[in-house]
Amino acid sequence: MIEFGHSSHVGLRREHNEDTYYADPELGLWLVADGMGGHEHGEVASAIARDTLIDEVRKGTAIGRAIQLADEEIIRHSSKRAEALPMGTTVAAVSVNGDSFDMAWVGDSRVYVWNGALKQLSQDHSYVQELIEQGAITAEQARTHPHRNVVTQALGVTDPQSLRVETITGTLQPGMQILLCSDGLTEEVEDAQIESILARADLSAQECVDHLILAALDGGGSDNVTVVLIRRR
Repeated sequence: MIEFGHSSHVGLRREHNEDTYYADPELGLWLVADGMGGHEHGEVASAIARDTLIDEVRKGTAIGRAIQLADEEIIRHSSKRAEALPMGTTVAAVSVNGDSFDMAWVGDSRVYVWNGALKQLSQDHSYVQELIEQGAITAEQARTHPHRNVVTQALGVTDPQSLRVETITGTLQPGMQILLCSDGLTEEVEDAQIESILARADLSAQECVDHLILAALDGGGSDNVTVVLIRRR
């Protein structure tokens, strides 16, 4: 039995919400996409990613391949527009089938697992993550780096031949929680606070999501924030 919660908020400084998400236990698909490219363009890109993933997973396409197809679809859509500016989106998605899960991501939307403690499973495709890996800055310094929002991979922006879709498979054990979120959450809320909220046995999955959204707004709400939480009973 899977319990889940989901919510998205425009934040306190943006006029439009370019994030989108999907949560469907029957299809076994949960995802978060964070669009970029200005008003409407980001919203369109994240919606195309969502709709392509839904269609492809329904057909039985593996989630990693579905994300590659979403990239191609956004690029195809962009090529029909008069504007020169590309539109793109990050994506983090989880497909659950019985006790097993497949997750995949591109960009800096994240996937965490909580199983008594919080662990980040995804690794950001971002400029600051590359600096961390090179030893140039620490993870703590990355939180305030002026280029912390620069992604190195995104659907619709990265050429399909160069796109790195990262995938992880695992077993969804009783009591385990999987968190998908846009960087509007992780920009404002530290992992320790996320962990303390997910550890609260008195909260439902939806209440945990609501607390996380409020924590992001309390932290400044500088961006759209989207949170999806899956909990195995």
